[in-house]
Parts: sequence; structure tokens; C-alpha cells
Amino acid sequence: MAGRGVCVPAQARPWWGPMAASSPSLVAAVLAHSGRLEKEDLSTRIARLSRRVEELKGEVCNMINKKYNEFLPSMQSAEDLVSQVDSLSSNIDLLKSRVENEVQRDLNVAIAEFTELKQQLERDSLVLSVLKQLQEFDAAIKDYSTALLEKKYVAAARHLEKARSSLKMLESRQGFELKVLKALGTELTVQTQNMIYHLGEEWRQMVLWKLPPSKEISSAETVMQTELHFCTMPLKEDQSAGPPVVSVLQAFALLGELHTRLKLFGQLLLKYILKPLISYPSLRPLAEEQPDRVVLQFECAEPNLEHPSPVEVFGKIKLVLEVLHKHLLDVPLDECGEHDKDSKVLLAEVLGDMIWEEMSDCLIQDCLVYSIPANSSKLEQYVEVIKSTEEFEKSMKNMGFLKGDATDLLKYARNVNSHFANKKCQDVIVAARNLMTSEIHNTVKITPDSSVAIPKLPDPGTGDNLKMQKASKKLHNELMNLENETKLSQHTFSLPTCCVSVSVEKLMELAYQTLLEATTSTDQCCIQLFYSVRNIFHLFYDVVPIYHKENLQKLPQLAAIHHNNCMYIAHHLLTLGHQFRYRLTNILCDGAATFVDLVPGFRRLGMECFLAQMRVQKGELLERLSSARNFSNMDNEENYSAANKATRQVLHQLKRLGKVWQDVLPVNIYCKAMGTLLNTALREIITRITALEDISAEDADRLHSLCRTMLEEGPQVFTPLLEENKNKKYQEEVPVYVQKWMMFKELMIILQANLQEIVDQWADGKGPLAAEFSSAEVKSLIRALFQNTERRAAALAKIK
Repeated sequence: MAGRGVCVPAQARPWWGPMAASSPSLVAAVLAHSGRLEKEDLSTRIARLSRRVEELKGEVCNMINKKYNEFLPSMQSAEDLVSQVDSLSSNIDLLKSRVENEVQRDLNVAIAEFTELKQQLERDSLVLSVLKQLQEFDAAIKDYSTALLEKKYVAAARHLEKARSSLKMLESRQGFELKVLKALGTELTVQTQNMIYHLGEEWRQMVLWKLPPSKEISSAETVMQTELHFCTMPLKEDQSAGPPVVSVLQAFALLGELHTRLKLFGQLLLKYILKPLISYPSLRPLAEEQPDRVVLQFECAEPNLEHPSPVEVFGKIKLVLEVLHKHLLDVPLDECGEHDKDSKVLLAEVLGDMIWEEMSDCLIQDCLVYSIPANSSKLEQYVEVIKSTEEFEKSMKNMGFLKGDATDLLKYARNVNSHFANKKCQDVIVAARNLMTSEIHNTVKITPDSSVAIPKLPDPGTGDNLKMQKASKKLHNELMNLENETKLSQHTFSLPTCCVSVSVEKLMELAYQTLLEATTSTDQCCIQLFYSVRNIFHLFYDVVPIYHKENLQKLPQLAAIHHNNCMYIAHHLLTLGHQFRYRLTNILCDGAATFVDLVPGFRRLGMECFLAQMRVQKGELLERLSSARNFSNMDNEENYSAANKATRQVLHQLKRLGKVWQDVLPVNIYCKAMGTLLNTALREIITRITALEDISAEDADRLHSLCRTMLEEGPQVFTPLLEENKNKKYQEEVPVYVQKWMMFKELMIILQANLQEIVDQWADGKGPLAAEFSSAEVKSLIRALFQNTERRAAALAKIK
């Protein structure tokens, strides 16, 4: 029992049992203490345990009592607070109910009344402001009417502007519209137009134009009818107001009409006064001052030059603008609303802004352009033009017509070197094109002694060019010692005698003169002129073959002249660059100053044109020979007559060409060309005859007669020179130029020879006949000429 412990029934458990159950530490202490007492006596242990339990019980009871005494007052105060909260909640609910039912209703009523009062105040303020603006508008209109009747135009314009400002304020109010505003706007527009009308009438009386009946300015006589009158008397109503134009212009400015009036005035001024003074040198401006007005008109004088001098033109324009400035444009715009930002702006500056650009362009295009020197020697004299341009612009600034620094007019004048180069280049190209489009058939004879008429070139300058020249002389002296005793003719590298177009000769003179001009020009101008000369030849290459295409195709003489022209140009291009190389700017001295690259193109151009004409002539020759009926059956009179006619036509064509090309083509080209054409005819005749299968004795005689005609008259087509006695040399050299000449002669021999003679001419393939004909051709002729006999067979056997 002692070892197992005491089992206490549930009913007998001590009152602190539950506490022990809820206090594990207490139970643990008890259990631990019980464990220590196992070895003691049970009674001692129980007694000790009982005492301990009682002690614990007392402590627990004290603790519980203490806690209870502390909790009781807190609980009471909490209950009091709960009752107070309930009371306050009831009061809040009551107040909330009163606010929702009574105060909110009164507040809504007050807000509505405040809003209504505020809106009424705004309406009243707006109405008051509108009434004030209407009153100001009405007062301004009344003041305007009074001022207008008194011709106080500036004051009237200000009143109109005040009325316009009031109306704009009325129209700008949001949510407020009056039907009367439309009527007020209409009234303001009517009064404004009324004042503009009155001002326009005053303007027309003060500034009176008398214009010519014709709207187009075609001559100086038309412009002479133009007059401009300025009224200089003050208004009667206001003698202290100065010239009436001042108040009128200031009123125009206030109404915003000044720009329109001045623009129209500026256009008339440019068209009928300034531009004619620039374009017609004979016109002179004349200002006549009368008691109440100034009259600006023209007088006519005999012009000294075709184009006006810039100095004279500047003087004329300056006189006109000075008159305008004195009597019209010296009006300050400090009170004219258009120029509020700059109170020192004058009316002259406004007009100057409108007309200066167009006037300066006219000065450049119709005056300064023509004053650019035509050659560099006169460039120094152009300083006077630059100086007069500077003085002209300075006077324009002093009068207020111009503001700012150098304008396009002065820049153009100062940039004279560039303009000179451009003008020179343009003139050169225009002159060159005119020459290219002129007639080709006007020719001049060129001989080896001929040279382009140009002045002697100046000596090269100092520096590298001079050193190069000295080096060239030294090399020349060294080479002189190496020369052979036999010297070439001085004409070895000369162009052979021929005829070229006068226009082409002038074209080359133009090229030389232009390059000569380049040697004395500035670097930039020199470069431009050099490449202009190159452009001349490029232009020739492109223009001439197209412009003269039809004539070059139809007229053999023009084709020959064009051939000579191209060869003449190419001949000069070989040395043109070399002649000027060390006299041009350094940029061009490094190999760029050359025309050699153009030489092949010009030679090809001339040859292609002439060869095309040769093909045309060959075609005509073959066409004529095609009517010879293949030279067959010559015993037939019709066939013989056709063949004879064809032969005569061929000779006639060749003789005509010989006359056309006579003294035009170089002798060697002439002989080659005529030899080629005659050779074409002979080759066609030989081909036709050798193709015959049967030639009777009568046919052979007649064919021989035809061939003899060609042989006798053929050399007569070689007449390259006008002197007949000098042509014999070339007629004797026909075999040199006609490849088939000897063959043709051998054919004639065959037509009249017997079999033995033919065999002898063949000479086992070593005779003259073998040199021209093949064995097959000779055999074919023998078969056609002779009947089939043993002799013919023997002869054929010998032709190998």
C-alpha cells in the first residue's frame, strides 16, 4: 500500500485539488517531496505534508482575497462608465436628429439665398461693365464723327480704334450676348470704311499719278507720259499740322491700311519710274517744285551707251528717292500702331522693305550685269562701280530706305571677279555655239604656212615656270649637238593644204583668245576660262553633227568640209595645251592643261562623217551599175545601151565628186577617196564580166569598148587641184590609189586576146595575168570567150 501510494476517492479529494490540477509546479513539488519521504515514516510524512498543505492553502486564500479586493473597485467604475456612455449616446442621437431635421433645412435655405445673391451681383456687375463699354463705344463714335468732320484724321482713327477695342471687349465676354453687338459691329465697319474712303480721297489728291494709257512699258517714249504730283500745302483746318500727307499716312497706319496703300504706291513707283530709269539710259528724272506741289516727271536725252552706266543709274534713283523722302516718306511712325516696338521707324523704311529687293534685282539684271568688263584689262576700272554702289547704299541708309549691312546689290558688285569669269565663259560659249550653227560651206583655204591670228604670247613668269623654261633650253641645246645632218622639212608636222569652214577658223581663234585672256586673269577665273575652252570643243562634238545632220548626209562637199574641220581642230588640240601650259595658273600647270585627250574623238568624228558619205556614194555607184543588165548579151542594142549608160553615169558621178571635193580635201585624202570609189566601180564591172558564162566575139568587143572608156576617162576624175597641169601627176598615179586598176587592164587584154596570148600573159602563173586573176577566174573567162576545142582544152591545161 505504501509503495503504490494512497488512492483518494473523488468525493474525498481536498478542496485545493482543482488548484493543484491547474498548478503543475505545485504538484511537482509535492511529488518531489513525497519521493524524499519514502524512506521516512509514513506518519511523519503525512503530518509534514498536511502542514505544508495548510500553509499553501493559506497563501492561496490570501492571494485570492487580495485579487478580489483589487478587482471590485474597477468593476464598479466600469459600471459607472457604461451608464455614462449610454447617457451620452442618447444625447448624441437626439442632437443628430435635431440637426437632420431642423439645422440642415435652415442651412440649405441660406446657401440658396447666398448663391442667388452672388449671381445677381455678377449679373449686375456685368451689366454695369457692358453699359460702361457701350458708353465708351458711343462716346468714341461721337468723337470720331466730330474729328472726321474737322479732318483731324489721326484723332478720328484713334477714336475708331478705341471703339473697336470696346467692341472686342464686349464680344469677348463669355455667356453674355447682345443682339445690339451685331449692329454695333456693322456700324463700326461702316464708319471704318467711310474713313478709309475719305483718307483715300485725300491720298489721291495729295499723291496724284498720271500714267500712260498703255499698261505695258514698251519704250522710253511710253514712260515719258508718266508724272507724279505731291501736294505740299497743309490742311486749311489745321495749318500747324504740317504737310497733309503726314496725318493721312498716320491715320492709314492706325487703321491698318498703310501697308496696302504703300504696297500699291511701291508697285507703281517701281513699274513707271524706277525700273524705266534703270532700263532706258535716255531717261532723266526731273523734279519741278511749284507753290503747292512738287511734280516728278521725265526728260529724254540722247543715250551715250547701249546699256546704262551704274553710276548714272544710281544718281537717277537717288534723286527720285530724295524727292520722295523730302515730301512724302519722312514721316515717323511712333504713333502709328503698326510699329509700336520701334518708335524711331520712318515711313521710308517701310517702303524700302517693300521695294528694295525687287529694285536691287532689277539693278543687277539690267544694269550691273552689263557693266561687268568684257576682258580682264578693264577690271581695275570696275573699282569705280563698286565705290558708287557703296555710296548709293550709304545714301539709302541715311534716308531710311535701307537697313543692315551689305546687301545682294553690293555683294554682286564686289564679287566682280567671279561675275567676270561667269560672263566671259557664257559669252565664249554663246559665241562658239553661234559659230557652230552658222553655215559650213563658207570656207577658207588652210596651208602649211597658215596660223591662227593671235597676239604673241607673253613670256612665262618667274619662279618654277622660269626654271622649267631654263631647263628646257638647256635640254634643247644638248639635243642640238645630237642632231643628224639630214633635217626634216619645216612642214613635216603641218596640216596639209585644205579648206575649212570660216566659222571653225574663228572658233579656233576664239579658243586661243580665251586662253590668252586666262593667262592674265586670277586663278579662279583662269580655271573657269580654261574649262570653258574645253567645253567649246565638247559642244562642237555634240552640236555640229546633230545640227547639220541632214546636210552632212546629203551634200558630199559639206561632209568633206566637216572632215577637214574636225582634222583642223584635232591638229590644233595636239599643241594647244602645251602652248599655254606654263602661262596658266599653277593648278593647271601640273598636267591638267591639255587637250590631247580630245584629239581621238575629233578625228573619229571627222572620219565617221566622211566614211558615211563614202558609203552613200558607193551605194549610188553600185545602184547605177545594177542597171547595166549584168553586161550580158552586148550584141543586143538595148543591153549595150543600158550598160553604156550605166558606165557613163558612173563616170559622171565620179567627175562630179571630183569637182565637188577639188581643192577642198587634202590631196592625199582626195586621191584615196576617189581611188576607193573608182575601185568600187571597177570591181563591180570585173565581177559582173567574170561571172558571164558565154561571151561572143561581138560581146567581147563591146565589153572592151566599155572598159576602154572607163580606162581612158577614169584617171580624169583625179583633179585634186584647180591647176590642170598639176593634176597630171596624180592621174598618172592611178594604180597607186585604185587597187583593181591593173586587174581591170588585164581583163581588157583578155577580152581582145587569143588563147596563146592569154597563156603567154599567164606565163605558168608568173605573168601579169596571174598577179591579178586566179586560175579558176582565167579558166572561166576562157570558157566564156572561146568555143570548146582542143586548142581551148590545151590552153586550159596550161592555166594552173
